[in-house]
Amino acid sequence: MSRLPQESKKSAKTELKVIEEVAKSAGIRKNFIQSYGPYRAKLSLDLIKKAGKKQSSKYVLITSITPMLHGEGKTTTAIGLSMALNRLKKKSIACIPQPSLSAIFGVKGAGTGGGLSQVLPGEDANLHLADDSHAVTYAHNLCAAYIDNSLYRGNPLDLDTDSIAWKRAVDINDRSLRNVNTSTGGKADGANRKTGFDIASSSELMAILTLSDNLNDMRQRIGRIIVGYTKKGRPVTCEDIKTAGAMAALLKNAIKPNILQTTGGNACFMHGGSISTISVGSSSLIADRIAMALCDYTITEGGFGAELGAEKFFDIKCRASGLMPNVAVLVCTARAFKMHSGDYEIAAGKPLPREITRENIFAIEKGLSNLEKEMENMNVFGVPVIVCINRFADDSDKEVSIIKRRATNCGASAVVVSEVYAKGAEGGLELAHAVVELSKLKPKFRFLYPINMPIKDKIKRIATTIYGASEIKFSELANKKALMLKKLKLDAMPVCIAKTHLSLSYNPKRKGRPHGFKLPITDIGVANGASYITAFSENVRTMRGLPKVPRGTKIDIDDEGKIKGLL
Repeated sequence: MSRLPQESKKSAKTELKVIEEVAKSAGIRKNFIQSYGPYRAKLSLDLIKKAGKKQSSKYVLITSITPMLHGEGKTTTAIGLSMALNRLKKKSIACIPQPSLSAIFGVKGAGTGGGLSQVLPGEDANLHLADDSHAVTYAHNLCAAYIDNSLYRGNPLDLDTDSIAWKRAVDINDRSLRNVNTSTGGKADGANRKTGFDIASSSELMAILTLSDNLNDMRQRIGRIIVGYTKKGRPVTCEDIKTAGAMAALLKNAIKPNILQTTGGNACFMHGGSISTISVGSSSLIADRIAMALCDYTITEGGFGAELGAEKFFDIKCRASGLMPNVAVLVCTARAFKMHSGDYEIAAGKPLPREITRENIFAIEKGLSNLEKEMENMNVFGVPVIVCINRFADDSDKEVSIIKRRATNCGASAVVVSEVYAKGAEGGLELAHAVVELSKLKPKFRFLYPINMPIKDKIKRIATTIYGASEIKFSELANKKALMLKKLKLDAMPVCIAKTHLSLSYNPKRKGRPHGFKLPITDIGVANGASYITAFSENVRTMRGLPKVPRGTKIDIDDEGKIKGLL
């Protein structure tokens, strides 16, 4: 049995099992995996087809309060909970999104957990993995090239160039690509027009990869993508451009979930990479379905805070899948509550201030207003909620006690402390026991709004109920787009609001629980292939910029070719 030692933060050497052994322990035979070296693989489409026959697993969502810049440890918690459940002889698989290269080289960093609760091998998981994001980027840009070629060849589809919504994509933060002019060299270089680049994780193709049920479903969804409109206002799709088939071919392998292992040697599925500030922001539906066919407890993750990741998971992903969650875990940290007090200055690319690690009961009390609001949000959907305190070594007992008391008063079904970072599966046993007990209850899950509600009313329902906005201010463009989608009968879809993940409001500087704010909606678009409507709040970007000191400046290789500074 081949194994490889690997160093990980806060841990001794972890021995990696060969991926066939990991798959076998999860009930997956060797002929159902496609290996990418000894420690990672893709699951075959034959296994995806079999997944629908048995779906008896409990479905557990991991979400969080409104996070700090560096996150609250959702991925670490998801992995640790899965390991702890396996320790209790409850077969469990964690399904987590694939990290974005833009985050790794920008601000947030690796998305594979930490300490004794990680996905391994970390370097492979964070850097390219099985090239899913590259496949999305190539397919996305192929469509853009076909659009411009159609314009160059006389514009036979009568595309209105001002209506073209399909930009190009790249998985690197680069603010200089937000707005560009193409074909500036003259007529021989094609049609000169204004466009730009989106971050790959915000591509509709990444959302389609996340929400598709199978290969055929993905192909049909790609064909429905609306890239723009004719001069008479008719939608122009990827099928019209005649690029849908080629795009699907490029994504044929990317639709297969990736299987890796946790520090405990358990299987972990990593698939889907959409970002919840702009898109769905969760692990793929296919990965979840396969896990549910294989295990007793499927742990899935929603992006960023509950007002974004959980709301979109419930109203978009659950509508698409028909699956109902049994339990939700709301992750929080004492440090985040101190940040939400507004008493600490935290900036991108800079280390946390030392003062935030010291006991500060007053700041905790102030910042807990965010927990109150996020608990209200979770209770709207009728799912039992466990508040999980992701504890750091410098958190005082008094701070933890105050958080526990307030969480209980907010209606949490259980409040637990997790130390999976430092202790692995052992540190997640309290959480695992709580999940087992609460998942015995019959869920009373409900959506936030009916699907046929008018677009602007759906936006208002989300913004006022979930964010706490007092009023919604629609721009003239947003009003025009909402009316257009209604006329085209493209309005009976869930809404995906694009906004900052750093505040319940649209302003990242407003911490805690903002009151009395107006939410400006500047634009409305349709992701017809992904089957949702996107409403853009003020200042949201589909292409991020780099901080003053990007994380990528600390990543390098040593003389032996080993990567350092990544994890």
